[in-house]
Amino acid sequence: MIIKSLEQLNSISKKIADKVSNEDCIYLLGEIGSGKTTFSRYFINYLQKKEETEKTDVLSPTFNLLYEYEIKKIKIMHYDLYRLKNIDEIKQLGIFEDDIKSIKIIEWPELLKEKIKDKIEIKFRYTKNENERDITFSGNGKWKGFKLDAI
Repeated sequence: MIIKSLEQLNSISKKIADKVSNEDCIYLLGEIGSGKTTFSRYFINYLQKKEETEKTDVLSPTFNLLYEYEIKKIKIMHYDLYRLKNIDEIKQLGIFEDDIKSIKIIEWPELLKEKIKDKIEIKFRYTKNENERDITFSGNGKWKGFKLDAI
């Protein structure tokens, strides 16, 4: 799917947010600057608005590795694994070890090998037009075969 504007990316994030539940994982793949953090910002801010909570800044967790967001009964764990170089470093984060139900948004998940029941992968690719992105979806569980209606 080719998206031609930030408004389209915002619409995609809303449709996914409307379907997400507290145990889902969202893997975001793509080059630096391709839209992963922008998607996350739209996704989190939409849920904040929907739950009538204060809209917060959503930054890339590249240097912190993790930002947590509490939106009433929704907990979001936003990870960025870009700087981590091996599985041992990732295991120290305990991403899948806590018993707390949370939505996990994971940028740069390429090293993860866990089998996740309900996971959607969103791949962002640059196109010849610098303002467009080619986005593809794949997933497991309820996200298997996920397709968006026209945006």
